[in-house]
Amino acid sequence: MTDAPNGVAAILLAAGAGSRFGGDKLLAPFDGRPLIEATLENLRGAPIEEAVAVLGSDAGGLRGICASHGVRAVENPGWHRGQSTSVLAGLRAVRAGTRAAVVLLADQPFVGAGAVERLVTAFEEGAEVAVATYGGRRRNPVLFSRSVWPLLEEELSGDEGARGLLQRRPGLVVEVPCDGVAHPADVDTRGDLRRLGKMRGPGGAYKIRR
Repeated sequence: MTDAPNGVAAILLAAGAGSRFGGDKLLAPFDGRPLIEATLENLRGAPIEEAVAVLGSDAGGLRGICASHGVRAVENPGWHRGQSTSVLAGLRAVRAGTRAAVVLLADQPFVGAGAVERLVTAFEEGAEVAVATYGGRRRNPVLFSRSVWPLLEEELSGDEGARGLLQRRPGLVVEVPCDGVAHPADVDTRGDLRRLGKMRGPGGAYKIRR
């Protein structure tokens, strides 16, 4: 992160139980460090003013890692009610003067500063909601201008996240191609973790496959 005084925050969703993984996937080793640390390191240089991680099922194990990367951790006691509760907890936790928030998933280590920069550029050009696309498909991260936060409070529920809102209000959404600067692969199972480990190129650089 760059501590850019631009009024943009990053919200990292890290509260899931990891039931399909069979344990806390964010603490699982990935390229020699916990998975969440790989995600945080790939966000270095992102044009944001602050970063907040929303924790839930294993807050104690993740809090120290977040702090070591300058990320403020907040707990979502309602994490088990779905991802939407973590999005809202993050929005409520950011600084009062925040103009927009970029929502990211902690189990997507190949989504980093490049994608965030493109979304922030779209916001500065007038987008109220900017969503990353890969091969023309909408994925994460997603930027929400403060102007739409009341809609999120009203309409988000369960584990749907913001997908339903984006579908119901297409006029708010600007799609931002992020092919070549990020990859939306995430970790749900131990097999996913092994597969993502093979996507690293020489010298530890991320190898983006399209």
